[in-house]
Amino acid sequence: MPESERVHAVVLAAGAGSRFRDVGHKLAARLPKTVWRPEESVFDRSLAAVVAARIGPVTVVTGRLSAVDLGIADRTDVSCAHNVDWASGQMTSVRAGLDAATSDGADVVVIGLADQPGIEPDAWRAVADAARSGARIAVATYDGRRANPVALHRDVWNLLPTTGDEGARTLMRLRPDLVVEVPCTGSPEDIDTVKDLTQWQNN
Repeated sequence: MPESERVHAVVLAAGAGSRFRDVGHKLAARLPKTVWRPEESVFDRSLAAVVAARIGPVTVVTGRLSAVDLGIADRTDVSCAHNVDWASGQMTSVRAGLDAATSDGADVVVIGLADQPGIEPDAWRAVADAARSGARIAVATYDGRRANPVALHRDVWNLLPTTGDEGARTLMRLRPDLVVEVPCTGSPEDIDTVKDLTQWQNN
C-alpha cells in the first residue's frame, strides 16, 4: 500500500431514527454483552469497530443527537462534525464527512453507519486497503451483498451527488467501472426498529 495515501474514517450518526419509536433513539439502545464486547449502546459498539481498525483519524458526523448526547464530547480519539442540515438527507452528512477528510488532507475517506454494530474492524481495514491500493470506490460485501463501509478515493468525491439519502450508491450504479467489491466477514444489518433490536438482543 502506498504510505502517501492518507485515510480518514467517517461514522454517520446524524439521522433522526424515526422508525425506532417510543423507546428513545436507536443509537442509545443497549446491546447485550458478547465474548468480545461489554454491554453497550448501538452507537458505542459501531464506533468501537472503526476505532479498533486504526486506519486513520475518525470523525463522527452528528445531527439529531449531539456529541454530548452520544457521549463523545470529551473523547480525544475521535472528532465530531455537526451537520446542521441533517434532516435534508444522508448526503448532507456524507458531505460533512468529506469536509472533515479534506481538512485533514486525506486521500481516502471510509464511511460507515452508526447503527450497524455488526461491522467488524477487519471490514474497515479491508476497504481502506483496497482504496489505498488503487480502487476508486471500494465497497464491503457480505455473502455477495454490498453494504458498508465504503471507501472513496478523493478522485471521485466531486462525482458524488449533493442531495438525497443514497450516499455513494447512486455513483456506484452510474459508474460500476470504478467499483471494487471487497468480501468481508461480520454482519451489515442495521438497527432501525425495535424488532431489529430485539433480534440482536436475542442472538
